[in-house]
Formats: sequence, C-alpha cells, structure tokens
Amino acid sequence: MKGGARGSGRSALHKPWDRLRDITVTLILWAYYIMGFILLFSPFYLATLLRAEGREEAFQRWNYRLHRSFFALLRRLAPRVRWLISGEVKEIRSSLIVANHLSFLDPILFVSLYERQKTIVKRDYFRLPVFGWILRSSGYIPSLAGGLFAADMAEQIKKMRQYLAAGGNLFIFPEGHRSRDGRLGPCDPGAFKIARLCRATHLRVVRIRGTDGLFPPGRFLFDTRAERAIEVELAGTIELDYESEAFSSARLMEEARSLLERNA
Repeated sequence: MKGGARGSGRSALHKPWDRLRDITVTLILWAYYIMGFILLFSPFYLATLLRAEGREEAFQRWNYRLHRSFFALLRRLAPRVRWLISGEVKEIRSSLIVANHLSFLDPILFVSLYERQKTIVKRDYFRLPVFGWILRSSGYIPSLAGGLFAADMAEQIKKMRQYLAAGGNLFIFPEGHRSRDGRLGPCDPGAFKIARLCRATHLRVVRIRGTDGLFPPGRFLFDTRAERAIEVELAGTIELDYESEAFSSARLMEEARSLLERNA
C-alpha cells in the first residue's frame, strides 16, 4: 500500500513536467515553422521570383526543404516516436495519391516526402498574406471551383497531365477534413473526378496511422510523452483505364475506400 502511494506520488510529479515538455516542444516547433520560414527560407523564395522559367517547380522544392527540416527537428524533439514510412511511398512519382486524414501533420508530411508536389488546399488559405502567395506560386489548387478562384483551379487542372508525366505528384485527402475517431469518414467523389480531368495513369492509395496521437485534431499541443509509431504505407495501386466501360468516378472511390479500410 505504501509502495503504491509512493508510485502515485511520482506519477503526479511527472504530469506537470510532461505537460511542460509538450508545451515547450510545441512552441519550439511552431516558432521554427514561422521564424524558420521568415529568417532562413524567405530569401530563397524571393530569389525564386526572379526566375524566368521553372518558378513553380522551384517553389515546390523550397516547400519540400522547409517541411523536411521541420520533421527533422520534430524527430529530435520527440525521440519516442518511430517513423515507419515505407520505401514504396517515398518512391511514388507521376501519380495521383489519395490518403486518409487524421491530423494537421498529414499534408505537411507529404510535402516533406516529395520534391515535386501539389495538393488541394481550402480556398480560404489563398486569401492569407504571404501564405496564400506561396500556395498560388507553388501551383496548389483551391478546393472549390466557384467564385474568385475558379480560373486558378481550371488552369492548374489543365496543366496537371504534363506535370504528372514530368514526375510530379498530386496528393488529395478525399475525406476533406480530419477524422475525429480514427475511422475513415465519407469521401468526396469530386476528389476522384479529378483523376479523369488530369488523366492520371496511376492512383496510389496511401494509409496513414498514428499522426492523430502525436498531434490530435482540435488540440494545439504535440503529445510527445508516449511511445508511438507513425506509419505511412502503400495500401494499393489502381491502374486507371478511362476507355473502359466499367470506369466511373464512383467505382474508383469505392475501390480506393476498400483498400484504405482493408489496411486500417
């Protein structure tokens, strides 16, 4: 009984320290994300504006380097986290990628994996100072086709076939928002209609696990205390044949969903 009381006392003492550690790690990471961009990367983004050609590709490469350095810092600050990202996922090129969505970390993790990457971003973000300019300059696509950004979306989709053929990846989270319970939510068929519009030849279905434990939805703090694994694996590849009578966006969505649920 006495031993149990002593153990409880030690546990109680650790809780404030653990929370302080999470607060400290969180502040360091987001301070780096903001200040690292301003102090370390913004000169390179600005210099990229002077390029006559290849500006979009260069912006994507700077996004890749910024986010890669962010995750390198995260690995140092959260050593209990194991990162299990399959070689198959790292080697994906010239593909449309769909994945489940658990955490704010998911999209920036994908940016850190591929030098050439595009994604669909909520159109409100395009209105933000500086950040919106980077999104637009990187060739990212606003989420809705109506209103102010319809021309931007149409122009990017028009160029997507050539972009994919040149080795770029387009990644999409068809749920549209982060899962609150870890289960796959309803998918937006619009994400799969894009496959036909950009004439992607491969649809790579990627399963993410564990990011919601490290940075849960609806919380500001990273949880660095528990030992956990972040897993990113290829759930399957769907070859796209648009000439087949069996092809449809709805069927493609169901096939991708089946692969994600099978690997849950």
